Amino acid sequence: MTINEIQDQIIEEFSDFEDWMDKYQLLIDLGNEQQPLPASEKTEQNLIDGCQSRVWLVADLTDDGLLHFRAESDALIVKGIVTLLIRVLSDHTPQEIIDADLYFIERIGLHEHLSPTRSNGLLAMLRQMKMYALAYGNHSSK
Repeated sequence: MTINEIQDQIIEEFSDFEDWMDKYQLLIDLGNEQQPLPASEKTEQNLIDGCQSRVWLVADLTDDGLLHFRAESDALIVKGIVTLLIRVLSDHTPQEIIDADLYFIERIGLHEHLSPTRSNGLLAMLRQMKMYALAYGNHSSK
């Protein structure tokens, strides 16, 4: 599936709900489905700067050149948000991740329903994922 096909799927899932309380519940449910990171990966190095809650993000380059993300957060809604970002960006090439236009955030109304600190956290998570893509992209092209 392409990044845009995954985004369209997420937009479709969120369009089933009118009420934002239901959408928050969907985010929480998505976050709860995420596998927790082992304690050994919950390090200062994997902690994302700029998030009010604690979010750990780990990226691995697979043998076939795809970037695989794993993450965890100590806040339920944030965990759901990072789960969505992983669902969209994980298991794509670094270049696809760098080039991705993440329109689903606007389309599902997430941006306007987050507090300013959560919005900053969302941007920080996204920035970190793109930084990993840049680092791995540069690494694999050498």
